[in-house]
Amino acid sequence: MVKPLTSRPRDLVYFIFFVMHIFASLCVDFQPLYPPALVPSGLRQLAEWYLTTSNDPLLKSAFGLSDDPRIWFKSFLFLEVFFQFPTFFIAARGLWNDSQKTYLLILVYAASTATTVWACVATIIATPGLAADELGMLLSSYIPFCVIPLIMTVDMAFRLHRMVADALSAQEASKSK
Repeated sequence: MVKPLTSRPRDLVYFIFFVMHIFASLCVDFQPLYPPALVPSGLRQLAEWYLTTSNDPLLKSAFGLSDDPRIWFKSFLFLEVFFQFPTFFIAARGLWNDSQKTYLLILVYAASTATTVWACVATIIATPGLAADELGMLLSSYIPFCVIPLIMTVDMAFRLHRMVADALSAQEASKSK
Protein backbone atom coordinates (compact mmCIF):
# COMPACT_ATOMS: atom_id res chain seq x y z
CA MET A 1 0.00 0.00 0.00
CA VAL A 2 1.26 3.47 -0.91
CA LYS A 3 2.03 5.69 2.06
CA PRO A 4 0.77 9.24 1.43
CA LEU A 5 3.44 11.69 0.37
CA THR A 6 2.56 13.92 3.32
CA SER A 7 3.61 11.13 5.71
CA ARG A 8 7.07 11.00 4.07
CA PRO A 9 8.56 14.47 4.74
CA ARG A 10 11.84 14.02 2.85
CA ASP A 11 10.03 12.57 -0.14
CA LEU A 12 7.60 15.49 -0.03
CA VAL A 13 10.51 17.96 -0.11
CA TYR A 14 12.11 16.04 -3.01
CA PHE A 15 8.78 15.90 -4.87
CA ILE A 16 8.30 19.67 -4.53
CA PHE A 17 11.93 20.19 -5.58
CA PHE A 18 11.48 18.12 -8.76
CA VAL A 19 8.15 19.73 -9.74
CA MET A 20 9.48 23.24 -9.07
CA HIS A 21 12.62 22.44 -11.05
CA ILE A 22 10.53 21.52 -14.12
CA PHE A 23 9.26 25.09 -14.28
CA ALA A 24 12.62 26.67 -13.43
CA SER A 25 14.28 24.68 -16.22
CA LEU A 26 11.65 25.52 -18.82
CA CYS A 27 11.38 29.20 -17.92
CA VAL A 28 14.99 30.16 -17.17
CA ASP A 29 17.65 27.47 -17.58
CA PHE A 30 16.68 26.35 -21.09
CA GLN A 31 16.08 29.85 -22.49
CA PRO A 32 19.58 30.18 -23.97
CA LEU A 33 18.88 27.02 -25.98
CA TYR A 34 15.54 28.18 -27.43
CA PRO A 35 15.27 30.08 -30.70
CA PRO A 36 14.71 33.69 -29.51
CA ALA A 37 11.52 34.05 -31.57
CA LEU A 38 9.91 31.23 -29.56
CA VAL A 39 10.52 32.80 -26.14
CA PRO A 40 7.44 34.66 -24.86
CA SER A 41 8.19 38.26 -23.91
CA GLY A 42 7.31 37.64 -20.25
CA LEU A 43 9.92 34.90 -19.97
CA ARG A 44 12.47 36.98 -21.85
CA GLN A 45 11.83 39.86 -19.42
CA LEU A 46 12.21 37.48 -16.45
CA ALA A 47 15.62 36.36 -17.75
CA GLU A 48 16.66 39.95 -18.49
CA TRP A 49 15.64 41.02 -14.97
CA TYR A 50 17.55 38.10 -13.42
CA LEU A 51 20.69 38.77 -15.47
CA THR A 52 20.58 42.51 -14.72
CA THR A 53 19.94 42.00 -11.01
CA SER A 54 22.33 39.10 -10.38
CA ASN A 55 25.02 39.67 -13.02
CA ASP A 56 25.14 35.84 -13.28
CA PRO A 57 28.38 35.12 -15.14
CA LEU A 58 27.29 31.61 -16.09
CA LEU A 59 23.92 32.44 -17.61
CA LYS A 60 25.38 35.57 -19.20
CA SER A 61 27.84 33.33 -21.04
CA ALA A 62 25.05 30.91 -22.00
CA PHE A 63 23.06 33.82 -23.45
CA GLY A 64 26.16 35.00 -25.35
CA LEU A 65 26.46 38.16 -23.24
CA SER A 66 30.01 37.44 -22.11
CA ASP A 67 33.43 37.21 -23.73
CA ASP A 68 34.02 33.92 -21.90
CA PRO A 69 31.97 31.21 -23.66
CA ARG A 70 32.19 28.80 -20.66
CA ILE A 71 31.63 25.77 -22.85
CA TRP A 72 31.64 23.56 -19.76
CA PHE A 73 28.54 25.37 -18.48
CA LYS A 74 26.75 24.94 -21.80
CA SER A 75 27.53 21.22 -21.57
CA PHE A 76 25.84 21.24 -18.15
CA LEU A 77 22.74 22.80 -19.75
CA PHE A 78 22.60 19.93 -22.24
CA LEU A 79 23.00 17.47 -19.36
CA GLU A 80 20.04 19.19 -17.72
CA VAL A 81 17.95 18.95 -20.91
CA PHE A 82 18.68 15.33 -21.79
CA PHE A 83 19.17 13.68 -18.38
CA GLN A 84 17.95 15.84 -15.52
CA PHE A 85 14.73 17.15 -17.08
CA PRO A 86 13.30 13.69 -17.89
CA THR A 87 14.42 12.57 -14.44
CA PHE A 88 12.30 15.31 -12.81
CA PHE A 89 9.15 13.67 -14.19
CA ILE A 90 10.17 10.07 -13.44
CA ALA A 91 11.36 10.93 -9.93
CA ALA A 92 8.28 13.02 -9.10
CA ARG A 93 6.00 10.21 -10.26
CA GLY A 94 8.03 7.61 -8.38
CA LEU A 95 7.95 9.66 -5.19
CA TRP A 96 4.23 10.32 -5.59
CA ASN A 97 3.62 6.57 -5.92
CA ASP A 98 6.13 5.66 -3.16
CA SER A 99 8.07 3.55 -5.67
CA GLN A 100 11.43 2.30 -4.49
CA LYS A 101 12.28 1.49 -8.11
CA THR A 102 13.20 5.15 -8.70
CA TYR A 103 15.74 5.37 -5.86
CA LEU A 104 18.70 4.43 -8.05
CA LEU A 105 17.79 7.00 -10.72
CA ILE A 106 17.30 9.65 -8.03
CA LEU A 107 20.70 8.75 -6.54
CA VAL A 108 22.44 9.10 -9.91
CA TYR A 109 20.61 12.37 -10.64
CA ALA A 110 21.39 13.80 -7.22
CA ALA A 111 25.10 12.92 -7.27
CA SER A 112 25.47 14.30 -10.79
CA THR A 113 23.59 17.48 -9.97
CA ALA A 114 25.39 18.17 -6.69
CA THR A 115 28.69 17.80 -8.57
CA THR A 116 27.78 20.09 -11.46
CA VAL A 117 26.16 22.76 -9.30
CA TRP A 118 29.17 22.73 -6.97
CA ALA A 119 31.33 23.63 -9.99
CA CYS A 120 28.94 26.53 -10.69
CA VAL A 121 29.07 27.73 -7.07
CA ALA A 122 32.88 27.57 -7.05
CA THR A 123 33.01 29.55 -10.30
CA ILE A 124 30.65 32.19 -8.95
CA ILE A 125 32.65 32.57 -5.74
CA ALA A 126 35.86 32.94 -7.77
CA THR A 127 34.38 35.45 -10.24
CA PRO A 128 35.95 38.87 -9.68
CA GLY A 129 33.90 42.04 -9.85
CA LEU A 130 30.61 40.78 -8.41
CA ALA A 131 29.02 43.18 -5.94
CA ALA A 132 28.05 41.80 -2.52
CA ASP A 133 24.33 41.91 -3.34
CA GLU A 134 24.93 40.13 -6.67
CA LEU A 135 27.01 37.44 -4.96
CA GLY A 136 24.32 37.02 -2.31
CA MET A 137 21.60 36.64 -4.92
CA LEU A 138 23.68 34.18 -6.95
CA LEU A 139 24.56 32.03 -3.97
CA SER A 140 20.94 32.00 -2.79
CA SER A 141 19.96 30.95 -6.32
CA TYR A 142 22.54 28.18 -6.74
CA ILE A 143 23.23 26.74 -3.27
CA PRO A 144 19.78 25.14 -2.72
CA PHE A 145 20.24 23.34 -6.05
CA CYS A 146 23.50 21.94 -4.67
CA VAL A 147 22.51 21.22 -1.06
CA ILE A 148 19.18 19.49 -1.72
CA PRO A 149 20.70 17.07 -4.26
CA LEU A 150 23.62 16.45 -1.89
CA ILE A 151 21.20 15.50 0.90
CA MET A 152 19.22 13.44 -1.63
CA THR A 153 22.41 11.59 -2.63
CA VAL A 154 23.19 10.53 0.92
CA ASP A 155 19.55 9.68 1.66
CA MET A 156 19.11 7.54 -1.47
CA ALA A 157 22.45 5.79 -0.88
CA PHE A 158 21.31 4.80 2.62
CA ARG A 159 17.90 3.69 1.34
CA LEU A 160 19.49 1.53 -1.35
CA HIS A 161 22.01 0.12 1.12
CA ARG A 162 19.16 -0.88 3.42
CA MET A 163 17.25 -2.48 0.52
CA VAL A 164 20.29 -4.50 -0.56
CA ALA A 165 21.01 -5.58 3.02
CA ASP A 166 17.38 -6.68 3.46
CA ALA A 167 17.46 -8.59 0.16
CA LEU A 168 20.71 -10.34 1.11
CA SER A 169 19.29 -11.26 4.53
CA ALA A 170 16.16 -12.67 2.89
CA GLN A 171 18.31 -14.62 0.42
CA GLU A 172 20.39 -16.09 3.24
CA ALA A 173 17.25 -16.96 5.21
CA SER A 174 15.76 -18.78 2.21
CA LYS A 175 19.00 -20.75 1.69
CA SER A 176 19.01 -21.95 5.28
CA LYS A 177 15.50 -23.46 5.00
